[in-house]
Amino acid sequence: MKVVELLKIGRNLLEVLQNSCIKMNDVKFIQMYDEYKKIEQKNMKVTYAAAMLSKKYGISERQFYYIIKRFETDCNIHAVS
Repeated sequence: MKVVELLKIGRNLLEVLQNSCIKMNDVKFIQMYDEYKKIEQKNMKVTYAAAMLSKKYGISERQFYYIIKRFETDCNIHAVS
């Protein structure tokens, strides 16, 4: 399958994602976010989660907080014309 063929198959979804608050690289942090929510449910400190998960996923703590904030932000999804 060619790249263009795959793009054509997922075109509508890709356009919606592009017009919303979602970045394509965010997909690699879904598991990190799920782990963060489990830690949060156990009433553990957010600073502990930031230190542990940023190390595990190879990002800075600042980037960890940025990703968590972005994931918890409402998306502004526009209709695709």
